[in-house]
Amino acid sequence: MAKHVEYEKVGSDYLEHRQLKRGAAGWVLLAGLGVSYVISGDFAGWNFGLAQGGWGGLLVATILMGAMYTCMVFGLAELAAALPVAGAGYGFARRALGPLGGFATGIAILVEYAIAPAAIVVFIGDYVQALGLFGLTSSWPVYLVCYAIFVGVHLYGVGEALRLMFVITGVAVVALIAFVVGMVPKFDSTKLFDIGDGSFLPFGFAGAMGALVFAIWFFLAVEGVPLAAEEARDPKKDMPRGIIGAMLALLVFAAAILVFAPGGAGSAALMSSGNPLPEAVRAAYGGDNALARIVNYVGLAGLVASFFSIIFAYSRQLFALSRAGYLPRWLSKTGKRKTPYLALIVPGTVGFVLAAIMKSGATLINIAVFGAALSYVLMMVSHIVLRVREPGLARPYRTPGGVVTTGAALVLAVAAVVATFFVDELAAGITAGIVVVALAYFWFYSRHHLVAAAPEEEFAAIAQAEEELKD
Repeated sequence: MAKHVEYEKVGSDYLEHRQLKRGAAGWVLLAGLGVSYVISGDFAGWNFGLAQGGWGGLLVATILMGAMYTCMVFGLAELAAALPVAGAGYGFARRALGPLGGFATGIAILVEYAIAPAAIVVFIGDYVQALGLFGLTSSWPVYLVCYAIFVGVHLYGVGEALRLMFVITGVAVVALIAFVVGMVPKFDSTKLFDIGDGSFLPFGFAGAMGALVFAIWFFLAVEGVPLAAEEARDPKKDMPRGIIGAMLALLVFAAAILVFAPGGAGSAALMSSGNPLPEAVRAAYGGDNALARIVNYVGLAGLVASFFSIIFAYSRQLFALSRAGYLPRWLSKTGKRKTPYLALIVPGTVGFVLAAIMKSGATLINIAVFGAALSYVLMMVSHIVLRVREPGLARPYRTPGGVVTTGAALVLAVAAVVATFFVDELAAGITAGIVVVALAYFWFYSRHHLVAAAPEEEFAAIAQAEEELKD
């Protein structure tokens, strides 16, 4: 065990009050969860990258980020099958980098998952206002209703929540297909380059770097699939199939949207829109029409799917950190239906307040992306360290290309972290400040009060014992 942490004894009933529902999801539901996490990024958010780099810059950024996520997903598939715990990225880093590295990774992931729903609910509000529903002049009631309803469904039960997410995601996929089919006849390659001087990279390589932050939105949060490890039927088989299947679908969606939305409407028309797909249809067809209304209405399903599913992700990450004592333990208690109710409610409240106060989906995206990119760096380092230090670790699935694959993801993740500072220093500073405060909490308090019985800590204890036997 690490020398700079201390463990407190807990009662025999401690873990009994912190149990998740086993066997709730097979690989198909997990793949659906992965797509659900991300699909809102096809409906809104990515288009802000057009203002940063033009279409060519965003294309370059999307190719780079698509490569990063694909390489990272292969690495996470290996780690999730070898270490199937609810802590996921935090658990992987805990094994490889020790308690401090594990906690830093967990906090970065928690920032991503707690802030991303706040960004998405702002876009939901934009879509609702664009439809003129309910006569709203302010979106905060939409934010409140969304958090109340979907946190409530998660409180009811994980199996029910995952199945409902799967249905909502299916509806959103149908909307994406309808949009692409409708935009194909209006495609004109010259419309792609109507920003700046009309060149492929109107703002140069620096613009493409700035667009990285928004290209991430096509894939952001797919790495959250391993958070369902303790609720999967057979995590050793289901985790790799689920996360890789989701990633393949997301690559197809990203390519279709990036080509046919600006190719039909013009990049300039979409670069600052809060609801780009309906606006793309209107711009392409010269006004409102049935397809625009369908995409607008059904497009809400895509935003809702990601909002709904990332609530699941933040609750499981917070649950795992709390159960192990890194964060206040009361946050990890589960109810009769085996759901971590406080880990659902507390971040949901924070997210609602942030959305209501900031009302800027773009700024909230940047905060979430910085947390995500930081966690990607740490998770890929963890994969490489474990491959080198623990070659004998049982790995039911092995990453194609090994450390070369995750090394490529690591380099691109570092580039994404740097890009966040170029795009939004305030957002990067906010995220960095949250991480620093959390690390101070760990150093001065929680490292003296960890729980040895937590699964992530038990994995570390086993590894330490094995090392001592070798010595």
